[in-house]
Amino acid sequence: MQSGLLINDYLGATVVTFQEASVIDGVVVEAIGRELYALVDQKDKKKIILDFTAVRFLSSSMLGVLMLLHRKAGAIRARVVLCGLRDEIMKVFKIMKLDKVLEFARDEEAALTALDVHPPKS
Repeated sequence: MQSGLLINDYLGATVVTFQEASVIDGVVVEAIGRELYALVDQKDKKKIILDFTAVRFLSSSMLGVLMLLHRKAGAIRARVVLCGLRDEIMKVFKIMKLDKVLEFARDEEAALTALDVHPPKS
């Protein structure tokens, strides 16, 4: 099963770009969870950006995946920043008070700055 994630390393950060507009299918959410957990559990990534720019719909089970990723990342002193969330999706995070737990940025550039990742000066 394809997870619809594009994963790239950029200057010490791992940028995970969601490519599907809808992240609601249970099988897809499980596949996404496995890939995201592997970044922390097996690959020891310390700076992770999750870019939701393409996402229009997110299931509640995906919120559970994000919370578990947050806990796993905290256990290895890693940071996860979510970016590119549409206002209507961000409202769900606020209603559930997850905006107090998870870290957010406006876009990928702001997320890189939040993680103190800067492109080399030319």
